[in-house]
Amino acid sequence: MSGNNRKLFDSLVSRTKIYLVIIFILLILLSYIKPIMIIPSIIIYILILIYTYFANNKRKSEISEQLQDLTLTVDSAAKTSLINAPFPLIILETDGNIVWKSSKFITEFANIDINSYISDLIIDIKNDIEKEENPKKKSIVKKIEIGKKKYKIQGEFVKTKKSERRKISEYMLVLYFIDETEKYELTVENQNKKTCVGIIMIDNYEEVIQRLDTEEKTQLMAKLESCIYEWINDTNGILIKPERDTYIYVFEQRNLEKIKEDKFTILDTVKELVRKDRMQLTLSIAISNEGENDKEVYKSALSAMDVILGRGGDQAVIREDGKYHFFGGKVEEVEKRTKVKARIVAHALEELMAECQKVVIMGHTNPDIDAMGSALGIYRLAKSLNKEIYIVTDIQSASIKEFLDNTQEDYSEVFINKELAINKTDDETLLVIVDTHKRTYVEQPELLEKTSKIVIIDHHRRSADYIEKSILTFQEVYASSASELVTELIQYAQADVELKTLEAEALYAGIMMDTKNFTFKTGVRTFEAAAYLRRCGVDIIKVKKWFQSDLESYKKIAEIVKEAEVIRDSIAISTYEEQENETSLICAKAADELLTIGNITASFVLGTMENQICISGRSIGDINVQMILEKLGGGGHITLAGAQLENKTIEEAKQELKDKIEEYFAEKE
Repeated sequence: MSGNNRKLFDSLVSRTKIYLVIIFILLILLSYIKPIMIIPSIIIYILILIYTYFANNKRKSEISEQLQDLTLTVDSAAKTSLINAPFPLIILETDGNIVWKSSKFITEFANIDINSYISDLIIDIKNDIEKEENPKKKSIVKKIEIGKKKYKIQGEFVKTKKSERRKISEYMLVLYFIDETEKYELTVENQNKKTCVGIIMIDNYEEVIQRLDTEEKTQLMAKLESCIYEWINDTNGILIKPERDTYIYVFEQRNLEKIKEDKFTILDTVKELVRKDRMQLTLSIAISNEGENDKEVYKSALSAMDVILGRGGDQAVIREDGKYHFFGGKVEEVEKRTKVKARIVAHALEELMAECQKVVIMGHTNPDIDAMGSALGIYRLAKSLNKEIYIVTDIQSASIKEFLDNTQEDYSEVFINKELAINKTDDETLLVIVDTHKRTYVEQPELLEKTSKIVIIDHHRRSADYIEKSILTFQEVYASSASELVTELIQYAQADVELKTLEAEALYAGIMMDTKNFTFKTGVRTFEAAAYLRRCGVDIIKVKKWFQSDLESYKKIAEIVKEAEVIRDSIAISTYEEQENETSLICAKAADELLTIGNITASFVLGTMENQICISGRSIGDINVQMILEKLGGGGHITLAGAQLENKTIEEAKQELKDKIEEYFAEKE
């Protein structure tokens, strides 16, 4: 008798016993009242017992038959549902033994070698099972592509009783294959219909137009718009011109891959439209697909355009999945001829300083003379406004040791360490960041959270890790150095700023260092700034001495140059494996020295520092070292850039650098 039958029969017997007890008590009472009824009562009770016995047996048999019929019916229905399930079903063990397949499974995969897919699936499920500490019964959800269809595999694994020891073969899998091909195609189609917004901006519209006559202007704009329309025709997009130098480009995401493959060839096409007095017309293009609605996508494209303009223009960026993908930007930035922006920023900076109680200046980690020179220039501007001002710096930095030895006496209370800077900075403090715009590269990142009043003055191409919440940004990538930008701000300040000789020399040294003695990235405004500083009493010989190397350092540089490896006939790569305080400085000087060798157009020197490898990259302009090192998380300019790699050996870093160089040339082809 089954368990359910037994429970039902036991319940019936229990109730019968109660009835028999009640009858027994009633017969006793009857016999007590009428003794004559004793014998009849006994006979009646015996007959009742006999009847009850036979009645219960018959009832028991009937109940068992009914329950058995019901169980067989349910089992049959379950088996029928299992066999005729609308989804392909398979039961197998984790050792690969297939226990049973449904007819739908056999039909679905009749023309496909399903065994290879099953084998890979079992391995994947095994790995999941092994991660469980005590797996007894657990659901399984997997995605798999079989043939041209996509399936969601759903089911569970249960532990069998093959042995007491835990083995993978002890688990049995029950898997349903749910065809989600149509769902996937609808999802992809919905994604492809998502709106992408692009912004196309003419970088130097005003400067080009001013130098053309009326007829040439009309012809140029007609050619330009023809190029742009021809470029967007393949994507079935919509082009809107809200301003004379700006276009809004709206298209479906299905065409985004086509744009990536094209690699924005329009950037090079537009440059050929006008060739007058070595003048070029260039475009900046920013595209985004991020946002919950069209308005948010447009705002994201605007932010991406800020990044492009901060990198010097003449390039494109696609903002997708939280990342920036850059295209173009392989040529030197064109110097801006107007100083209007410098004048506007100078006045705005003075107003911000006037409103604040304190000013804190901060450069980048391992500060160089450009960071220190620009910091001292801002210091003098704030001092002219009678503000409490401090400069956050690492006074142990080897690259500015010679310079700091000359400043300790006069600026001992101005230079503060990171810990003191945190205590002195509050929400009413103006934080001025010079010679960098990257969150992870500033001297003390914690200061960025201490105040909302942040000013950025930088000359590097904008990277994806830029500081977003600045209230004033003066980032001009055409400039040779941050010191050049600060010198212009001082010239246009309304306050009467009188630079001390040491401050002027620091600014001059910053320009000298970043231009390699006025050789690289030097424009008209660079010499104008240098001339202004020269009039402030700069001692050029004194500045020159700050850049001198001692004999021991020069020997190290010579050894690095000697061990250099040349790849692609013109790129020199060398390493410096000694770990010391001056590692980054020696690597930078060695990279500069390698460029003095004939046929070397770019150089990279890797040095070992604490828990990281530093890379200094230099170029004469033919190769964009900034784009190469940006792939490694670094940045800089076309001719001068750097990067730092964490938790890698110098050989691993060298190989990764070579891979990125090859990737750079592959993108150019």
